[in-house]
Amino acid sequence: MPRRAGWRVCSKPSCPEYTNQGGRCEDHRREAEQRRGSAKQRGYSGTGWQAARRAVLDRDPRCVCTDDGHGHAGQCPEPSTVADHYPDERRDLITAGVPDPDAPSRMRGVCAGCHARKTAAETPGGWNS
Repeated sequence: MPRRAGWRVCSKPSCPEYTNQGGRCEDHRREAEQRRGSAKQRGYSGTGWQAARRAVLDRDPRCVCTDDGHGHAGQCPEPSTVADHYPDERRDLITAGVPDPDAPSRMRGVCAGCHARKTAAETPGGWNS
């Protein structure tokens, strides 16, 4: 298949498929999502989670990330779109037996880019690590 503008080879080693979404082709993206589990399977569904997420995003309308390592000096100027468990990850809170790991006091509002960078840095093996 000739390469088109904006298209790249799938990032899965030895996969020759092209994708215009960056990263993995549709088959490998679907495969990764199945391994990761749905939002409901990971505990991110229902009115409790939605209320906690909304409370965090209302409290932090702008991304609260201040990490200078990714292109902004001081506080990130982007709007918050993700309720990020911070400083402890949700899975660590659950393992520790914390009764309400999704309490807004255990989260902060960040933009999708800062959340992706944090996750990549702290979970180098990916979501299933």
